[in-house]
Amino acid sequence: MKSNSLRCGTLAALMLRAVLLGALFTAGGLLTAGGASAAQPADVDRWVVPQSAQVGEYWTPERMRAALPGEVLAEDSVAAESPAPTAPHAGKASAVAAQPARSASSRSASSRSHSNHGRRSHGVHAARPPASLDHIGKVFFTLQGADYVCSGNAVAAANENTIATAGHCISAGPGEYSTRLIFVPAYKNGAAPFGQWLATELYAPTQWTSGGDISYDTGFAVVAPPAGSTLSDTVGASGVAFNDSRGLSYTAYGYPAMSPFDGETLQTCGGGAAADPYGQTQSQGIPCNLTGGSSGGPWFVGGAAGGVQNSVSSFGYSTMTGTMFGPYWGSVIESVYAVASE
Repeated sequence: MKSNSLRCGTLAALMLRAVLLGALFTAGGLLTAGGASAAQPADVDRWVVPQSAQVGEYWTPERMRAALPGEVLAEDSVAAESPAPTAPHAGKASAVAAQPARSASSRSASSRSHSNHGRRSHGVHAARPPASLDHIGKVFFTLQGADYVCSGNAVAAANENTIATAGHCISAGPGEYSTRLIFVPAYKNGAAPFGQWLATELYAPTQWTSGGDISYDTGFAVVAPPAGSTLSDTVGASGVAFNDSRGLSYTAYGYPAMSPFDGETLQTCGGGAAADPYGQTQSQGIPCNLTGGSSGGPWFVGGAAGGVQNSVSSFGYSTMTGTMFGPYWGSVIESVYAVASE
């Protein structure tokens, strides 16, 4: 049985070894939901970003270009948890051109046809630049004293200011949350046509923030408009779906920053999903050659032009070149989305 969730507005690369810091507090500010409140599900972790960590002016074009792909955060943790040769590496994504509607209005995930969902593609699908998609962008943040970059997407939400990305771009769990986190929609060759959107609240599953479980490597951020309009009114937003079937066909997007890419343009590729062949995670892999920096980028089902988001790029295995894995969006991640999108 599947349940698809969608709301009007906007919602808020890494390896299996990712070390995410998502506990009770950081030096920068109080974590208001490291332990769940009465009104908040136990699987949801929330951090209200203090004003001192909302530093938009910090991100100059030079710092953006120098930021490290978020997958770097996973290496030490994966090495400790995964025996060779199956140890994964972060940020190998695949994506195919999917263009969610550029609209602030919500669209029912259940209303979409999934007729192509069981068909799997064979062989690696090379990433290519898609048509411009304003609601997909880059996520910049500081963690453990270094600057990093991931990918992200504006998603439908009641608050109209939410993005989805990878959990390791939100928190290095268990431990601190990211600071100076911004979303730059439609980033291209250093340009930020819609400005920098500062994160004010960060959300992720406790399975990720407390245990670093890569199967739950998804995070959401609520951002503040640099001008008057909300994020969804400015760039549009994608519908979201949860508890869908496994083995669907996906179109993924992201900003790969490691060779042969440079992180300056959006890329896409994708294909049919398959289970983790090593059985180390509940994540699914698709044939795609996106590299570090693409983690957190959206995976869509339901067609290139009108799909809904159903996962994010998360990690890859060094023994499976050209395959990107993404977490299954089940009831836990749906709970995180529900709280973040309010």
